[in-house]
Order: sequence, then C-alpha cells, then structure tokens
Amino acid sequence: MEIADFSWVGEDGKALERLIDIAETADSSGFSLIGVGDHLWQAPHAGGPERPQLECFTTLAMIAAHTTRCRLGPVVAGVHFRSPALLAKMVSTLDVLSGGRAVLGLGAGWYEEEARGLGIPFPSLARRFDMVEETLRICLRLWTEGDDQSPHEGEFHRLERPLSRPLPVSRSHPRIMIGGQGEQRTLPLVARYADACNLYPSPDLPEKLAVLRRACDEVGRDYEEIEKTCIMEFGVERDGTGAQETIELLRAMAEAGITTAIGILPADDPAGHVARVAEYVLPEVADL
Repeated sequence: MEIADFSWVGEDGKALERLIDIAETADSSGFSLIGVGDHLWQAPHAGGPERPQLECFTTLAMIAAHTTRCRLGPVVAGVHFRSPALLAKMVSTLDVLSGGRAVLGLGAGWYEEEARGLGIPFPSLARRFDMVEETLRICLRLWTEGDDQSPHEGEFHRLERPLSRPLPVSRSHPRIMIGGQGEQRTLPLVARYADACNLYPSPDLPEKLAVLRRACDEVGRDYEEIEKTCIMEFGVERDGTGAQETIELLRAMAEAGITTAIGILPADDPAGHVARVAEYVLPEVADL
C-alpha cells in the first residue's frame, strides 16, 4: 500500500496517532509493503499544494518504529530532491533501524511546479534520467563498498571519499525499485539496476512487461528475478462494495505477470480502508 494523500493529517494534533493506526493495521493484516509518496507539496490530483503533505523519510521512520514486518520505502523518491550520498545514507539508516526492511523506490520526478515553488533545481527529463543512473551507481557503491574509497567522478556529482557507515542490514543491499514505465530509459534501467519495477494498470501493461523482458535479455539479466509491481486503487467501500471488482483486477494483473499490487490509500478513513481490503480482498488473492 502507498500513503499518498495526507488529508487525514488535520490540525488537531492527532496525525501521529492516525499514522500509527494505519501502519499497525497494515503490518498486522498481511500487506507486504508500506510506501510513502515523496513530495513536499500535495499533488494536483489530490488537492494541490494547499493540502497537507508529510515529508517522506520522516514519515517512514515513524512507521518503522511501529511495525515489524512490512517493507518500507518511498514510492518513489524524486531524484532531484537529494544528493545521492544523502539519499543512500537515509535509506541505509532506515534499513538499519527497521531491521533490514528498507526499499529504495527511485524515479525521475514529474512535479515541476513543486520544485520551482520551493527553489529546488528541476533539470530536463533527459538530464533527470541521467541523474537516476548516476544516483543508483553511487548508492550501490556506498551500500556495498569494500576497501575502495577512491573518489567518484561523475557527470553530476563528485565524492572525494565514498564512505558510509553503518552499512545496510539488507544483503547485498536494500532492494531497489524504479518507478515509471518508459520504454527508452526507465525499463532498461530496471533491467540493469533494479530488483523491482513499478508500473500502472494500463491496457498496454503486457507490452511494457515484454519490453522489460527484452531489456533483461539484452543485458543478460534474469527477467524472473525482478519483482513486477503495479500501483492502483483498491476500490473497497465500507460494506464491501467493490471488493469483487478489485479481486478480478488483481487476478487479471497476476495473469499478465504482475507479482505485487501497491494500493493507494484514500484520504477518508485510511486505516479502515486497509482493514477492509484485508478482510474482503486479501484472502481471495493470497495464492496468486
């Protein structure tokens, strides 16, 4: 599941209480991942910048303290927000403090108005994709380094001494998920660097997976070892309405090759929504 709409935060001082309720409900109900949207402004489709938006990694740290099982990560971190070394340190810290449950979700970003509004550089899309690749290489080096602390000389970053301690608990490193389904840049990056992709339940989903398979063949990667995730809405009402439609969609996605569905939590009663999905949907799709 992904927490993306923070309208439930409110101004009554109970945001942490509500977040803990969401996290503990998901952790105890059989969900495998708790993701948090990585934005500083709320996205336009969820009300825009006047609506509440919690910072991603601070929120994940609080979730880590109140869960024991779910994987945790940004869905997905914008490459323009942080230097690669800082991002690597944040993810490794989350991994250490959560006992090896951190995931790095990474993407090129898209919310230009947010970046410009807050004074954050927002290069062209082509440059941001170049930044994604260099960020992944730096993260992997910092997470798996041996005795080599020679400088990193890259197109965007120079690290005089690539060193980060403690190393992550996860071996050989925290899982990497790349968001997006572009055929020219994103899916080839998945084949080269990622443990998981993050797609959308669009009609061309089978074609996107076929492109990923070809990209894996080109670099000698085992397509089957990549987790295929898809982000979607779980449309389940309080009385269970919509559960069967959600189950049928999940079955269709599984037949197409998706292995993990990431449900976007609604702003209205998010913990209750998690509980309803666990009650009405998860038992029917557990073996997919």
